[in-house]
Amino acid sequence: MPIKIPNQLPAYKTLTEENIFIMDEFRAATQDIRPLQIAIVNLMPTKIDTETQLMRLISNTSLQVETVLIRTKTHVSKHTSKEHLETFYSTFDEIKHRNFDGMIITGAPVEQLPFEEVEYWQELCDIMAWSRHHVFSTLHICWGAQAGLYYHYGVPKYPLDQKLFGVFPHRVEKPSLTLFRGFDDVFMVPHSRHTEVRRADVEKVPELQILASSEQAGIYAAMTNDGRQIFLTGHSEYDALTLDREYRRDVDAGKPIAVPQNYYPNNDPSRSPLVTWRSCANLLFSNWLNYFVYQTTPYDLNEIQ
Repeated sequence: MPIKIPNQLPAYKTLTEENIFIMDEFRAATQDIRPLQIAIVNLMPTKIDTETQLMRLISNTSLQVETVLIRTKTHVSKHTSKEHLETFYSTFDEIKHRNFDGMIITGAPVEQLPFEEVEYWQELCDIMAWSRHHVFSTLHICWGAQAGLYYHYGVPKYPLDQKLFGVFPHRVEKPSLTLFRGFDDVFMVPHSRHTEVRRADVEKVPELQILASSEQAGIYAAMTNDGRQIFLTGHSEYDALTLDREYRRDVDAGKPIAVPQNYYPNNDPSRSPLVTWRSCANLLFSNWLNYFVYQTTPYDLNEIQ
């Protein structure tokens, strides 16, 4: 799906240089089709990096996608300029009258806090409640997945003894489901988190099914039986150097941090990391957009219930 984004957005230049199919606003306006409307609730501090990572994955297939970036009003980002946020982002109040084919709720570096102590928790709860009737399929990522599972189904999160950090092998548990259609028997996913959700808690919820997991990283993917809510505990969207930047940031700050597993050749951080998850990430997002959004969402978004 060629992706329609503002020409001035920093991701535009990056994706164009990568030969990703970007559609400028003039060309999009002259096409007689309805683009998929995808909202991105970006809770990550490095918002420009996250914008680029997600737009890279939802582009370059056969239909047009129009993204709307959403920021929280109850939290002021310290790592992204006010000008960037005011130019390219909307608040929930500004878009809540609309309906969307799909929505992505990103992770956030607040996982060690109880949910209720997160500054924007109530605002996020309002967004998740609204999504039930205004979004056809919502993809929750990392802490966003933990937050969604807790808000919608009461599934708790638990602290890990040490940070889960690296790239881990996973297996599909239900290969007949289209979200993982075309996947290899084993696929890799980056993780970077201090908390987890546990299989026993998810299995207690009859509306949920577990789709993929890892011996080291636990549950990776779960979804509701109708596919309207999907939860991913890892970061398939990460680019080649995201874990490297996190590792070096913590080393420079003097924080206790292990070398990310299965990332650098021979676990040697002086060497360039190997990307082993890119093809699976592209297939995952393509499957979500095709089977859970495009093929099933009503043409008239006012019919979403």
